[in-house]
Amino acid sequence: MRVRFLVAMGMGVPLAALASWVSIGDSKGSAPADEAARVRCATRVSLALTGRAPSEALLAEADPQSKVDELLADPAFVDQFARYVNSEMNPEPGETPAADATYFLAKHVLENNKPWHELFDGKYTVEPVPAAGGNPATARVVDDPAGLGYFRSRPWMVRYAGNEEQGYRLNAAFRIQQNIIGLDVGAVTSAPGTDISATGRLATQCRSCHYDSYFALDKAAKVLSRKTGPDANPTFTPPTEGPQTLLDGKTIANDADLVAALVSSTDHKFRTCRLAFQFLYGRGEATCEAKLFDACIDAYTATGDVRDALRTIAKDDSYCE
Repeated sequence: MRVRFLVAMGMGVPLAALASWVSIGDSKGSAPADEAARVRCATRVSLALTGRAPSEALLAEADPQSKVDELLADPAFVDQFARYVNSEMNPEPGETPAADATYFLAKHVLENNKPWHELFDGKYTVEPVPAAGGNPATARVVDDPAGLGYFRSRPWMVRYAGNEEQGYRLNAAFRIQQNIIGLDVGAVTSAPGTDISATGRLATQCRSCHYDSYFALDKAAKVLSRKTGPDANPTFTPPTEGPQTLLDGKTIANDADLVAALVSSTDHKFRTCRLAFQFLYGRGEATCEAKLFDACIDAYTATGDVRDALRTIAKDDSYCE
């Protein structure tokens, strides 16, 4: 019993709950297996969804998973999941709050029960809010008829403007696809003297990623606005090279077309459920979880609500086994 007490204390379980746990032990002083499992389940769902130890009420529940919906409505979940998504869609924290536009818009989408795809295609802009009156700098989401999720928010555009010599936003072309469908092309380091210009990227060793693949980074960049001017304060000018063919033969004319094609893809649904698994389990899905993963995709497809993806996993019997 001493060992179990220390483990529970390490998880931050309320002392009153520990007392009740001890009091229902058998004549040998050990807690019943089903009681221990219930405490573990309550702890798991609470920590995973909100980052907090379970409340006494949750610990008293015969079925802690029955309270998943309540936990998904908790502001602590909103903040925790928005921070997690931001960390998955950006390689490091932004230098300013507004540079982490993903966090602010994800939080807005969750707080207002918007479809998850509005994180990428909603009519919003994330704009900086300067420090004032003793309050630190932050950012806010504003409605914008010309918005495209956070992809047209200037702080995000500047962050991922890149340094391509003709102003093609290759970095943004990759990041948009990574955010929406989980694109991973791996890191590539060019040998000294390699021609990395638009012409050089047509070479055999480069063109597979830049021109011939499903995601064709150069073609995607050609439908985005182009960067001109200094890195610290660039200007973005509309694309001029016309529609491009990528994403398995789709004709893409601009950034909105690109985002729409990605959001409507099966890859996006897969990406969303993989994020849900990683958030809840700290890992991607296993092969033996294919049925549950398919159920997650079906749930997300039916409603467009990322909470439905999460609740499908968190309410499954296997989550508390």
